[in-house]
Amino acid sequence: MAETRGGDSTSRNRRKGMGKRTMATVEAEPVVAAMAPCGACKFLRRKCINGCIFAPHFGSDQGAARFAAVHKVFGASNVSKLLLHIPVHQRHDAVVTISYEAQARLSDPVYGCVSTVLALQQQNSQQQQQRQNIAVLQPAYSNNSSASNNLISMSAFTSNFDIVAETAPSPHSLEPLQLSRPSQDEEEDEEESHIPHVFGNEILHRS
Repeated sequence: MAETRGGDSTSRNRRKGMGKRTMATVEAEPVVAAMAPCGACKFLRRKCINGCIFAPHFGSDQGAARFAAVHKVFGASNVSKLLLHIPVHQRHDAVVTISYEAQARLSDPVYGCVSTVLALQQQNSQQQQQRQNIAVLQPAYSNNSSASNNLISMSAFTSNFDIVAETAPSPHSLEPLQLSRPSQDEEEDEEESHIPHVFGNEILHRS
């Protein structure tokens, strides 16, 4: 009877120990699940280690699709070696450029991103030609604008002068009043008309 009791106690202790181990594993599982792999490691189906060079640039949501194009065109090992030779603060720009070139190569297997580069170069040359044309026409335009400004100022001056002339008093209103003088013929007629009266008076006195 003592042996059976001892065996029961040992079995109970073993069960308790196993229960504690299972609880410890259950509690540790969420910590492992929280470390989701990056898009590159998810595509490559490998464990994403701490300090993965792809993790900062290829997220877990859309990083797998982006890395698929990069891996198909350049290869994962080549991209990782390339990123190791680039400073950390410039790696994001490098990943953006590599992803764009990979997408362009998949959409146009013959030329890739060369067609886009040629289109941008042509657009740049056209804009430079337009700038040169504007630089040639700018002096003539500035001269025309200055002449038009002078014409506008002269027209404004003449209009102001007309307004002043209209409001100014007339010179005729300032002239002194001139009395009308009789003409020479009228004076001679008056003298002749006085002569007979003079002679008549003298005759009367003599008589």
